[in-house]
This record gives sequence, C-alpha cells and structure tokens, in this order.
Amino acid sequence: MIRIAVLGDIGSGKSYVAKQFGYPVFNADTEVAKLYRKSRKCYNKLKKALPEYIVSFPVKKIEISKAIIADQYNLKKIIKIVHPEVRSNMNNFIKKNKNKKLIILDISLLMENKINKKNDILIFVDAKKKEINKRLKKKFNINLKIVEKFKKLQLPVELKKQQSDFIIKNNFRNNSIKKNVKKVLEKILLNA
Repeated sequence: MIRIAVLGDIGSGKSYVAKQFGYPVFNADTEVAKLYRKSRKCYNKLKKALPEYIVSFPVKKIEISKAIIADQYNLKKIIKIVHPEVRSNMNNFIKKNKNKKLIILDISLLMENKINKKNDILIFVDAKKKEINKRLKKKFNINLKIVEKFKKLQLPVELKKQQSDFIIKNNFRNNSIKKNVKKVLEKILLNA
C-alpha cells in the first residue's frame, strides 16, 4: 500500500487536493469534528480539563475557540485529549484499507506528531498567503487569532515544502488542481 500524505499551510486547500486522488482519504479535521459531535468520552475529558469553556454535549466549536483564544495552554490540553483518539481512528482507517493500492492522509500535524513513515510520499499544497487569508475569512469565517495559535504548533511551511516529494500549486481553480493531481498520481503509480 502506498501512503500519500498531503501537507500545506492552514487553508491552502489540502483537503480538496486529497479528495482529487480518488482513493480513500483519512481527514484528521473531519475526525476531530466527529469526536466533538459524537464522543461522550471526549466530551467528559474536555469538560474536566476546561470546565469554564466546555458546557454541554455535543462540544461546540465556539467553546473550543474561546478556550484556545483565552490561553495557549488550553490548546495543549485539547490536543492531549483529542490527538490519541484521532491517531487510533487513523490506525483503524489504515487497517480497514490495507488492501487498497493507495491511501491519502490529510493530517495537518503529520510531521509535527511524527506520524509519517519513511516511505510515505509527501505532497505539499502550495498557495499564495494572500489567497489563503482571503479564503479563510470568506469561506470559513475563521478567527485569524486561532489560525496563528495553530501555526505556532506547526513546523515552518518552507521546511515541509523542502521535504516534500511533490508540490501542487493551488490557485483555487478546480481544473488546474485536477490536472496537477493527475500528473502527480501518474508519476507515483509509474514508480510503484
């Protein structure tokens, strides 16, 4: 099985690019959202760690956001609770798809959490900072203070770019991304 890890800056379009490969995708952000919505165990741990922010089940993103903005240390508490669950779900995803030719890992902190393996193919999604910020504000209505706190956890974007096997430019136009993904996929399958 070939493992492809999609890397890039927050808001660069990693998830969109990951889906274009047409193989099973493990999306860590989706898994976190599912945990907040469905996991009582996760809720109970978060409520215990952050009682002044987490007030009801399911956990609301706004409560998590307020906790993170209030104190950088709160983000570390959240990570300590959420990441082991996400990692466990990722391992189940890999087992479930072990007979697939390819799987895609869309995990923001892949390298930071040392989840990547030596043979993983790293693909960096490169997008202009101006475009990313415009998109984050418009499409996701994201608080840029939170984005900055998450960026402090991440390795420098340039380092990820240097360590990647392929770079896909994202100008946020669907047809150019699809063409670029197709070219990269052909090269990967040719060398498999």
